[in-house]
Amino acid sequence: MLYNKETALKVAEQLLQIKAIKLSVNKPYTWASGWKSPIYCDNRLSLSYPKVRNYIRRELASAVIEKFGEPDVIAGVATGAIAWGALVAQDLGLPFVYVRSSAKGHGLANMIEGYIESGLSVVVVEDLISTGMSSLKAVNALRDAGCKVNGMVSIFTYGFEDADKNFKNEKCKLVSLSDYDSLIKQAVTSEYINESSIKSLASWRNNPSVWGV
Repeated sequence: MLYNKETALKVAEQLLQIKAIKLSVNKPYTWASGWKSPIYCDNRLSLSYPKVRNYIRRELASAVIEKFGEPDVIAGVATGAIAWGALVAQDLGLPFVYVRSSAKGHGLANMIEGYIESGLSVVVVEDLISTGMSSLKAVNALRDAGCKVNGMVSIFTYGFEDADKNFKNEKCKLVSLSDYDSLIKQAVTSEYINESSIKSLASWRNNPSVWGV
Protein backbone atom coordinates (compact mmCIF):
# COMPACT_ATOMS: atom_id res chain seq x y z
CA MET A 1 0.00 0.00 0.00
CA LEU A 2 1.00 3.62 -0.51
CA TYR A 3 1.79 5.85 2.43
CA ASN A 4 -0.25 8.63 0.82
CA LYS A 5 -0.89 9.92 -2.72
CA GLU A 6 0.73 13.33 -2.20
CA THR A 7 3.99 11.79 -1.03
CA ALA A 8 3.88 9.24 -3.85
CA LEU A 9 3.77 11.93 -6.54
CA LYS A 10 6.36 14.11 -4.80
CA VAL A 11 8.85 11.26 -4.42
CA ALA A 12 8.28 10.23 -8.06
CA GLU A 13 8.88 13.82 -9.18
CA GLN A 14 12.11 14.09 -7.20
CA LEU A 15 13.46 10.72 -8.39
CA LEU A 16 12.78 11.70 -12.00
CA GLN A 17 14.40 15.12 -11.57
CA ILE A 18 17.68 13.74 -10.25
CA LYS A 19 17.55 10.80 -12.68
CA ALA A 20 17.44 8.22 -9.91
CA ILE A 21 14.65 6.80 -12.06
CA LYS A 22 15.12 6.71 -15.81
CA LEU A 23 12.45 5.83 -18.37
CA SER A 24 13.28 4.63 -21.86
CA VAL A 25 10.71 2.72 -23.87
CA ASN A 26 12.64 2.70 -27.17
CA LYS A 27 16.01 1.76 -25.64
CA PRO A 28 15.13 -0.47 -22.66
CA TYR A 29 17.53 -1.38 -19.88
CA THR A 30 18.60 -4.94 -19.07
CA TRP A 31 18.26 -6.02 -15.45
CA ALA A 32 20.57 -8.52 -13.75
CA SER A 33 17.76 -11.07 -14.13
CA GLY A 34 17.93 -10.65 -17.90
CA TRP A 35 14.58 -8.86 -18.07
CA LYS A 36 14.25 -6.02 -20.57
CA SER A 37 12.81 -2.99 -18.82
CA PRO A 38 11.75 0.54 -19.81
CA ILE A 39 12.62 1.71 -16.29
CA TYR A 40 15.81 1.80 -14.28
CA CYS A 41 15.72 2.78 -10.61
CA ASP A 42 18.74 3.59 -8.43
CA ASN A 43 17.54 5.14 -5.18
CA ARG A 44 21.10 5.31 -3.84
CA LEU A 45 21.57 8.31 -6.09
CA SER A 46 19.08 10.18 -3.86
CA LEU A 47 21.62 10.14 -1.04
CA SER A 48 23.76 12.60 -3.01
CA TYR A 49 21.02 15.25 -3.04
CA PRO A 50 20.42 16.68 0.46
CA LYS A 51 16.93 18.11 -0.21
CA VAL A 52 15.73 14.85 -1.75
CA ARG A 53 17.49 12.76 0.88
CA ASN A 54 15.94 14.72 3.74
CA TYR A 55 12.45 14.60 2.26
CA ILE A 56 12.61 10.83 1.77
CA ARG A 57 14.09 10.37 5.25
CA ARG A 58 11.30 12.36 6.89
CA GLU A 59 8.57 10.55 4.95
CA LEU A 60 10.01 7.12 5.70
CA ALA A 61 10.23 7.96 9.41
CA SER A 62 6.67 9.30 9.41
CA ALA A 63 5.42 6.19 7.61
CA VAL A 64 7.07 3.94 10.22
CA ILE A 65 5.33 5.68 13.12
CA GLU A 66 1.98 6.24 11.44
CA LYS A 67 1.57 2.76 9.97
CA PHE A 68 3.39 0.57 12.50
CA GLY A 69 3.94 2.53 15.70
CA GLU A 70 7.37 2.96 17.27
CA PRO A 71 9.41 -0.27 17.11
CA ASP A 72 12.35 -1.24 19.27
CA VAL A 73 14.72 -1.38 16.30
CA ILE A 74 14.98 -0.19 12.68
CA ALA A 75 16.54 -2.67 10.25
CA GLY A 76 17.93 -1.86 6.80
CA VAL A 77 18.24 -4.38 3.99
CA ALA A 78 21.76 -4.65 2.57
CA THR A 79 23.07 -3.01 0.62
CA GLY A 80 20.76 -0.41 -0.88
CA ALA A 81 18.80 0.36 2.27
CA ILE A 82 21.60 0.40 4.84
CA ALA A 83 21.99 4.17 4.62
CA TRP A 84 18.24 4.79 4.50
CA GLY A 85 17.61 2.60 7.51
CA ALA A 86 20.35 4.34 9.48
CA LEU A 87 18.90 7.75 8.58
CA VAL A 88 15.42 6.70 9.72
CA ALA A 89 16.77 5.22 12.95
CA GLN A 90 18.66 8.43 13.65
CA ASP A 91 15.57 10.50 12.95
CA LEU A 92 13.50 8.41 15.36
CA GLY A 93 16.22 7.99 17.97
CA LEU A 94 16.13 4.20 17.66
CA PRO A 95 18.75 1.44 17.45
CA PHE A 96 19.74 0.25 13.98
CA VAL A 97 20.82 -3.05 12.47
CA TYR A 98 21.16 -4.23 8.91
CA VAL A 99 20.51 -7.60 7.33
CA ARG A 100 22.90 -9.17 4.84
CA SER A 101 21.70 -11.06 1.77
CA SER A 102 23.54 -14.08 3.16
CA ALA A 103 25.52 -14.95 6.26
CA LYS A 104 29.06 -13.58 6.35
CA GLY A 105 31.53 -16.25 5.27
CA HIS A 106 34.00 -15.63 8.07
CA GLY A 107 34.23 -14.45 11.68
CA LEU A 108 30.90 -14.81 13.47
CA ALA A 109 29.08 -15.64 10.21
CA ASN A 110 26.46 -13.02 11.01
CA MET A 111 23.51 -12.36 8.75
CA ILE A 112 22.24 -9.56 10.99
CA GLU A 113 24.83 -6.89 11.81
CA GLY A 114 24.31 -4.88 14.99
CA TYR A 115 22.78 -5.67 18.35
CA ILE A 116 19.56 -7.66 18.21
CA GLU A 117 17.84 -10.00 20.63
CA SER A 118 14.76 -12.17 20.72
CA GLY A 119 11.50 -10.40 21.53
CA LEU A 120 12.36 -7.02 20.01
CA SER A 121 9.94 -5.39 17.56
CA VAL A 122 11.39 -4.30 14.22
CA VAL A 123 10.37 -2.26 11.20
CA VAL A 124 12.40 -3.03 8.09
CA VAL A 125 13.48 -0.29 5.67
CA GLU A 126 14.00 -1.13 1.98
CA ASP A 127 14.83 1.13 -0.94
CA LEU A 128 13.23 -0.77 -3.84
CA ILE A 129 10.73 -3.59 -4.15
CA SER A 130 10.56 -5.75 -7.28
CA THR A 131 9.40 -9.32 -6.52
CA GLY A 132 10.08 -8.79 -2.82
CA MET A 133 12.01 -12.03 -2.38
CA SER A 134 15.30 -10.50 -1.20
CA SER A 135 13.42 -8.11 1.10
CA LEU A 136 11.41 -10.93 2.64
CA LYS A 137 14.59 -12.93 3.14
CA ALA A 138 15.67 -10.17 5.54
CA VAL A 139 12.29 -10.31 7.27
CA ASN A 140 12.64 -14.05 7.81
CA ALA A 141 16.20 -13.66 9.13
CA LEU A 142 14.89 -11.27 11.77
CA ARG A 143 12.02 -13.61 12.62
CA ASP A 144 14.47 -16.50 12.91
CA ALA A 145 16.36 -14.37 15.45
CA GLY A 146 13.17 -14.20 17.51
CA CYS A 147 12.15 -10.67 16.54
CA LYS A 148 8.63 -9.46 15.84
CA VAL A 149 8.61 -7.77 12.43
CA ASN A 150 5.87 -5.14 12.46
CA GLY A 151 6.23 -4.50 8.72
CA MET A 152 8.35 -2.90 6.03
CA VAL A 153 8.59 0.58 4.51
CA SER A 154 10.16 1.20 1.11
CA ILE A 155 10.92 4.19 -1.08
CA PHE A 156 9.56 2.66 -4.28
CA THR A 157 7.73 -0.44 -5.47
CA TYR A 158 7.04 -1.62 -9.00
CA GLY A 159 3.73 -3.06 -7.81
CA PHE A 160 4.19 -6.50 -9.37
CA GLU A 161 1.47 -9.04 -8.57
CA ASP A 162 4.17 -11.50 -7.51
CA ALA A 163 5.38 -9.05 -4.87
CA ASP A 164 1.87 -8.60 -3.50
CA LYS A 165 1.47 -12.37 -3.26
CA ASN A 166 4.88 -12.87 -1.67
CA PHE A 167 4.28 -10.28 1.05
CA LYS A 168 0.80 -11.67 1.69
CA ASN A 169 2.14 -15.22 1.97
CA GLU A 170 4.77 -14.10 4.49
CA LYS A 171 2.18 -12.03 6.39
CA CYS A 172 4.32 -8.92 6.16
CA LYS A 173 2.68 -5.54 5.56
CA LEU A 174 4.47 -3.32 3.05
CA VAL A 175 4.07 0.47 2.91
CA SER A 176 5.79 2.33 0.07
CA LEU A 177 6.32 6.04 -0.41
CA SER A 178 5.83 5.79 -4.17
CA ASP A 179 4.95 3.21 -6.81
CA TYR A 180 4.93 2.56 -10.54
CA ASP A 181 1.47 4.00 -11.16
CA SER A 182 2.36 7.23 -9.36
CA LEU A 183 5.62 7.41 -11.31
CA ILE A 184 3.88 7.11 -14.69
CA LYS A 185 1.30 9.70 -13.70
CA GLN A 186 4.00 12.14 -12.60
CA ALA A 187 6.16 11.39 -15.65
CA VAL A 188 3.29 12.38 -17.95
CA THR A 189 2.50 15.50 -15.91
CA SER A 190 6.16 16.56 -15.95
CA GLU A 191 6.49 15.66 -19.66
CA TYR A 192 9.21 13.07 -19.11
CA ILE A 193 7.15 10.78 -21.34
CA ASN A 194 4.24 11.27 -23.70
CA GLU A 195 0.81 9.66 -23.68
CA SER A 196 1.81 7.21 -26.42
CA SER A 197 4.36 5.56 -24.11
CA ILE A 198 1.83 4.73 -21.39
CA LYS A 199 0.50 1.58 -23.06
CA SER A 200 3.97 0.10 -23.45
CA LEU A 201 4.91 1.00 -19.87
CA ALA A 202 1.71 -0.63 -18.58
CA SER A 203 2.29 -3.81 -20.60
CA TRP A 204 5.79 -4.15 -19.12
CA ARG A 205 4.53 -4.05 -15.56
CA ASN A 206 1.84 -6.64 -16.37
CA ASN A 207 4.34 -9.13 -17.84
CA PRO A 208 7.93 -7.97 -17.36
CA SER A 209 9.62 -11.31 -18.03
CA VAL A 210 8.59 -11.35 -21.71
CA TRP A 211 8.36 -7.63 -22.44
CA GLY A 212 10.69 -6.55 -25.24
CA VAL A 213 11.68 -10.12 -26.09
